[in-house]
Amino acid sequence: MASKRGKQTVRDMFLSMLVITAVAGVVYIFIPHDDKADPLKAVDYRVELATARRAAPYPVAAPGGLPKGWKPTSVSYEGHDGAGWHLGFLDPDGRYVAVEQSTNPAQKYVPQVSQQAEDTGRTQQVAGEAWQRWEGPKYDALVLHGKGATTVVTGSAPMERLVEMAAALETGS
Repeated sequence: MASKRGKQTVRDMFLSMLVITAVAGVVYIFIPHDDKADPLKAVDYRVELATARRAAPYPVAAPGGLPKGWKPTSVSYEGHDGAGWHLGFLDPDGRYVAVEQSTNPAQKYVPQVSQQAEDTGRTQQVAGEAWQRWEGPKYDALVLHGKGATTVVTGSAPMERLVEMAAALETGS
């Protein structure tokens, strides 16, 4: 009797697994899914920007009028420890570009946000201002000192994209 019951239990488990597998297969086939979809969602940074512009002790920079294809991916404002503003983007080629601002001392802040880039001693004219050019093993950067904070445009994108971002920056002041 115990043997018959054991065979029936194994058979029931096998049938249950078949039913579960069939249902999972049907669900997979008929529920739409896009394997090519970009996993990074664009963020709307308008609220954080407005908050940062009210709270920061310096004019907070954000791009205005970037060409199509730029995707904002991250935003934050930390009101203490240097009042840091961060706005991250993917450029049209999918490379990272960030706008970073802080009242922290530039000699420590810039290498931190630029992944250890170093000052080249050269400058880049952007919208009538001389930005310092920094280069590093992972990120390059453009650095502008003034108006109560250091502004850094940095990332893995080529220098032309960093210049494009720097040229698009507006402070709203």
